[in-house]
Amino acid sequence: MLTVALPKGALLQDSIRLFKAVGLDFSAVLDKANRQLEILEPTGKARGLLVRNSDVPVYVEYGQAQLGVVGYDVLREKRPKVAHLVDLNFGYCRMAIAVKQSSSYRSVFDFPPHCRIASKFVNCAREYFQSIDLPVEIVPLQGSVELGPITGMAEGIVDLVATGRTLKENNLVEIAQLFDTTARLVANPLSYRLNIDGLQSYAEDMKQHVSSERSLVQK
Repeated sequence: MLTVALPKGALLQDSIRLFKAVGLDFSAVLDKANRQLEILEPTGKARGLLVRNSDVPVYVEYGQAQLGVVGYDVLREKRPKVAHLVDLNFGYCRMAIAVKQSSSYRSVFDFPPHCRIASKFVNCAREYFQSIDLPVEIVPLQGSVELGPITGMAEGIVDLVATGRTLKENNLVEIAQLFDTTARLVANPLSYRLNIDGLQSYAEDMKQHVSSERSLVQK
């Protein structure tokens, strides 16, 4: 039986919508009365595992799930050994650098060497500052990174930005963008090569469905 890792949170509804479009219905997880973390798809073709977005590639890499949906930001940060199959064209965000509005910094090149940058995305942040040859200290935070500059612990942050509302409400301003991120369909490499439970067909159908949706939007 095919196992799919479904991401909790902002990516869940669109993930379920796309899987339903290719014949796999995991919509039962949207029922607030349902607290199950393992869901059997009605046709019996597949089961879904409801996991944190950041854990999706772990389940896929270790083969506990053959397919999964995860943000590109997580893939860039964790660098898991998974097959990247389809850009699903939803969950748009950007990885950005922000500072206090009152700060004199308006470019990353204004940062002094060895300043502190707070982030949940330690690898992404470190990779970026190494690419511009600016030595900084990355302060790892798992909670509200916006507090880094607010409290004076850090000169800036590297974090995901969607609308920019959270930055604005906390008197922060974006000064640079590292990369864009969207939801991606990933697969366990061995399972994909062996076409376990016909997963290649599901991946191809999803690719075509996403492509059709993109074409309709562009018209």
